[in-house]
Amino acid sequence: MGIPRIFNITESAHRIHNPLTPEKLATLGAALRLEWGTRVLDLGSGSGEMLCTWARDYGIMGVGIDMSQLFSQQAKLRAEDLGVADRVEFIHGDAVGYVADEKVGVAACLGATWIGGGVVGTIELLAKSLRSEGIILIGEPYWLRLPPTQEVAKGCFANSISDFLMLPELLASFGELDYDVVEMVLADQEGWDRYEAAKWLTMRRWLAANPSDDFAKEVRAKLALEPKRYAAYTREYLGWGVFALMAR
Repeated sequence: MGIPRIFNITESAHRIHNPLTPEKLATLGAALRLEWGTRVLDLGSGSGEMLCTWARDYGIMGVGIDMSQLFSQQAKLRAEDLGVADRVEFIHGDAVGYVADEKVGVAACLGATWIGGGVVGTIELLAKSLRSEGIILIGEPYWLRLPPTQEVAKGCFANSISDFLMLPELLASFGELDYDVVEMVLADQEGWDRYEAAKWLTMRRWLAANPSDDFAKEVRAKLALEPKRYAAYTREYLGWGVFALMAR
């Protein structure tokens, strides 16, 4: 069980595995008006920064599930570093179909909606763990502007233009599922740069430390291409945000 090796390499130095900065993550926690003791479920919890910092700053209790053994271990170490290991639990496992034993006040999936087969399925899955009047958090890309061609969309790691919506259409789509959008925090250019550009130094240092690894050729090819690809495509066309939803 795990994620593709390239992600374990490129994001091994990341604390946040999406384009939110630590400041934006703190803004999200404040915007939700989290109460002390609120239970939070995070599917695809990565290195645990959201649950750990929210436990420290807002007193939440949390459970995170992630397929990466590396990220799950990093999450446990982060909890110990911040003194919140008694408030958060991190499980190395497949979050597909995961339902919490105890209902939670916030159920989140930030940037991993493949867990539910897409946004709709992920919302349905998260709702199974949510208490009445609880909040669902969905982290999802959207188009800043429509790509002119399918090739540009693929440069943003989409299969096609139809994979993502423009922001107004994305917000409207939640309403069509009978959810109110009650908050949102959007990534900015600095967040995107930090998320993407930080991978390049990580790859370069990994290559220096692992010159004979069979995977080195693939990492070298990715490092050679990624700066130009990011600047030409993702940086120009793709947005990302976390959207807070409550059932009507």
